[in-house]
Amino acid sequence: MSFNKEPKAMELLENRMGYSFKNNAILKKALTHSSYSNEVKHKEKTDCNERLEFLGDSVLSVIVSEFIYKNYKQFNEGILTRIRATVVCEGSLYELSSKLELGSFMYLGHGELISEGRKRKSILADAFEALLAAIYLDGGMEKARKFLLPLIKPEIEKAATGLNEDYKSLLQKIVQQTPEELLEYTLVREEGPPHDRYFTFNVMLNTNLLGTGRGRSKREAEQLAAQEALKLLGIIDEES
Repeated sequence: MSFNKEPKAMELLENRMGYSFKNNAILKKALTHSSYSNEVKHKEKTDCNERLEFLGDSVLSVIVSEFIYKNYKQFNEGILTRIRATVVCEGSLYELSSKLELGSFMYLGHGELISEGRKRKSILADAFEALLAAIYLDGGMEKARKFLLPLIKPEIEKAATGLNEDYKSLLQKIVQQTPEELLEYTLVREEGPPHDRYFTFNVMLNTNLLGTGRGRSKREAEQLAAQEALKLLGIIDEES
């Protein structure tokens, strides 16, 4: 693929990204794998995306760290670190790259082309980081953040909920030891615009309030309410 010959391809990718480059050369570099740049048959020498990938890794970490720091104040450093590690891993970045169908736009050498390099997880994950760096260099941090967050926020929410997914089941097991006890989760507040919603749930044992949780999804809020209840009952430490 050549953007000079197929400008519509570039426009298609930019439309998917929601960002138009001022410098098309840096976009091409972000999409160029080392297998392509190392082939001597190309008339023009093109740098590969490895240096951009290096920068993109840091940009990604800063944006994700800032977001979870501001939006998950109930978590300590250890849990924040685990959430970040979950969403900046190769598997997660591969999924984000696949949503953009990034592989179909990449410049790959002959060997990678015949071995289905357009679908290779490592290549696509690296390309996503390189693309993020390209946006950062071309338009600044705010443009990079605007591109990344809508894509990665569902992954962050999933990771944040998954880290606490045992609290409800643990609380349920404890309550079930006394069959006449009734455990209920009640929605007490729903706030924020549709794209940035927060939910607050109480967990009640009969008529007694055991805990309250606030989260970006109903499931997360219920899990956090269950966590507070387990702390109240002395089942888990206050630092958990």
